Amino acid sequence: MSTRWERTAAPRGDDYDARWRELAEAGQHLHGEADLVEALLADQGGRRVLDAGCGTGRVAIELHRRGFAVCGVDADELMLETARAKAPGLTWVTADLAHPDGIGERIPATVDLILLAGNVMIFTDPGTEGRVLTNLAARLAPGAALVAGFSLLPERLALDRYDELAAAAGLVPAHRWATWDRAPFGGGDYAVSVHRAPR
Repeated sequence: MSTRWERTAAPRGDDYDARWRELAEAGQHLHGEADLVEALLADQGGRRVLDAGCGTGRVAIELHRRGFAVCGVDADELMLETARAKAPGLTWVTADLAHPDGIGERIPATVDLILLAGNVMIFTDPGTEGRVLTNLAARLAPGAALVAGFSLLPERLALDRYDELAAAAGLVPAHRWATWDRAPFGGGDYAVSVHRAPR
């Protein structure tokens, strides 16, 4: 299996994590995604989270530390090797989000929130974004949230197209911010979008 992410020259595994360690050592707060997930679930209810495109597990591990039941899934086995080494007790699944047979029974059938952080939606292969959203939407409990944050770049997934694909997957728009700490969105180069499954 191969995704656009796997064809980049981006660092993998421990090398990828080095950047986050440096930011933490510099005193930066690294858990904006977890903060937002916690706030959304405090309002909505539920504790089951699927971290889709979890990478080395930074967000999933933090959510688990906060008491959430988390499953991480990623197509990059090198990234998951690092996640498993850091948190062997969590569930880490190697799968391509665009292929429902690849996800199968290895992740929860129903969750209260799905997180797509780390630019997941612009690293899926062009043309598969709708399948990713449809496959994930099928795992959402009624009223549950799908939260995606990604950079708005030329020649990548446009925000209006993302909204169209989310609607085609049966999801309803709920919120949009410019950052994980919920700064208002004014048309910049990054967006955090919340869509919900119908009740």
